[in-house]
Amino acid sequence: MGELKKLTLGIEEEYQIIDPETRELTSFISEFLEKGAMIFKDQVKPELLQSQIEIGSNVCNNIAELEDDIKSIRSRLGAFVRENDKVIAAAGTHPFSHWRDQVVTDKDRYYGLFDSMQYVAKRLLIFGMHIHVGIPNRELQIDVMNQMRYFMPHILALSTSSPFWLGEPTGFKSFRSIIFEDLPRTGIPENFNTYKEYQDYINTLMQSKTIDDPSKIWWDIRPHHTFPTLEFRICDCCTKADEAIGIAALVQSLVAKMIQLRLNNQTWRKYRGSLISENKWRAIKGGVNSNLIDFGKQQEIPFINLFDEMLEFVDDVVDELGTRKKLEFLRDLVKNGTSSDRQLGIYDKNKNINDVVDSLIKETLDEC
Repeated sequence: MGELKKLTLGIEEEYQIIDPETRELTSFISEFLEKGAMIFKDQVKPELLQSQIEIGSNVCNNIAELEDDIKSIRSRLGAFVRENDKVIAAAGTHPFSHWRDQVVTDKDRYYGLFDSMQYVAKRLLIFGMHIHVGIPNRELQIDVMNQMRYFMPHILALSTSSPFWLGEPTGFKSFRSIIFEDLPRTGIPENFNTYKEYQDYINTLMQSKTIDDPSKIWWDIRPHHTFPTLEFRICDCCTKADEAIGIAALVQSLVAKMIQLRLNNQTWRKYRGSLISENKWRAIKGGVNSNLIDFGKQQEIPFINLFDEMLEFVDDVVDELGTRKKLEFLRDLVKNGTSSDRQLGIYDKNKNINDVVDSLIKETLDEC
């Protein structure tokens, strides 16, 4: 099973750039690229809007390397923007800033998105986290993707950090997910029997001029079109770095377990996408406080019970990967609540939305 140690890891995170006085989102990415490009090189990139900034970790061999890298980037980036009278925050949505006030980043790709998606693209004031697991074999990517579809709602529930939209509690723990699924080619992907079948799907869309490249496939999980990775795209941007690292550790552990099953000529049961989407809706609504459907039992089960079952399921691979400690951290997260729960708790005390923003700014750099 030494092959499991070859499952490299990487994370992309999208942060909010905030004016510390008004707590509003503020345009800064163009200025940042002028001043900070030499410092951060290709680890920091622009996003759709000027008030967004995307970071990417290095390719990491294990969860410890990834933790060091992500915390270093957060710390250095936080210090840099503070020197320029800005701050960063990590969460799936800003608690109150309006999408109408945002400025699009000056790139043809983003202007093209606005042109093709119109009002839908204008509302994309959302911030996600993407986890990459290195799987060079494309057929194996497809096999693992098919099996991992089941776990997408569970992973989302752990990351929930977007309970507010335009200054109002939404009643959802991941309102970012609601906004994002206005786009086409989002959500839980269908099952593909082979990589060729997947490639035929891509070719059909490209030859029909539906998309101009495979990056326009925005599913919750997908084979990356450039990197030799399986990309998990379902997560809200995690407020605390330790939350992001814990979820990456869980994803790596689950992928390792799927590969182990394959090596033993076994497989995780594949379920209808419509059923998995029902669980995703529950995770969007309730996060770690939700009841998800156990499809085998045809019953709803508290998330905390399903999470314990997940940890038991991956127990025989976590020591080889070095992820056990990070998964134990997630156990506490499930018990105490995610960023969404903390944000709502702060808001419920005195209905001051600025206090929520301040807590996000602080927590983003905690332990970094």
